[in-house]
Amino acid sequence: MASQIWPHLVVLALLFPAVVVGLLSDAQRSGPFWSAFGIAALASTAWTAAQLGPSWSTGFAAALWLTVAASFVIFLILCLVMTEIPRLGGLLAPYLAFLSVIAVIWSQAPAQPTSDGIALGWFGVHIALSVVTYVFLTLAAVSGAAVVLQERALKRRAPSRLTRLLPSLADSEQLEYRLLGAGEIVLAAGIATGMGAQYAADGGLLDFGHKTILTLAAFVVIGALLLARILWGTRGRLAARYVLIGYLLVTLAYPGVKFVTDVLMG
Repeated sequence: MASQIWPHLVVLALLFPAVVVGLLSDAQRSGPFWSAFGIAALASTAWTAAQLGPSWSTGFAAALWLTVAASFVIFLILCLVMTEIPRLGGLLAPYLAFLSVIAVIWSQAPAQPTSDGIALGWFGVHIALSVVTYVFLTLAAVSGAAVVLQERALKRRAPSRLTRLLPSLADSEQLEYRLLGAGEIVLAAGIATGMGAQYAADGGLLDFGHKTILTLAAFVVIGALLLARILWGTRGRLAARYVLIGYLLVTLAYPGVKFVTDVLMG
């Protein structure tokens, strides 16, 4: 068992420089920032690829590592084009490290490998879009957390060390809105490809299980929030709460279902 868990621990250790650098005010988009987050992205991506393998064996731990790896990679890509998003690193890196700790704890849970070649066609595209959707909503939720922290600091007129590192309230709200919009678009594409995969499998369009219901609920909540932002300018902590609700629904639909099927039901 020790020989099986130590690679998880090594990769976990390689994430902590990103946690430290993300919390340093003078490290945003600097050499240490790119080095630390780059190492975290490479380590988690390599370990995820090794776990998934050719048969796409996605147990609960592997699903979490996939989320962590994709989040680091997409975050770094967005850092190239979005000026303020690197400041979310102080919240994002600790959260991803926390997910990694959970992955290590449950690394011995049995996986349920799919059959060879199942990740091709509609199903493969659906999986990829699902991961990208979850990453965008993770980043939107982190932005929402930044909104809550910044708004609270402004009301109390007592900014903390953490809020000084984060994007301003206006920038956090803008990031939240843009990331949420991107997530909704990719989620819509994921639902469409999921219908295609279902049709290819059994001729149906939707399997109204827990995952589908939670995903559709998240789509409605996020769409309603985006519409409210356009029509009534809904923002601040109220908007952040709905972002977190949408993120919770998607979390229950993706890693939540994985946890139940692979860990609780074994």
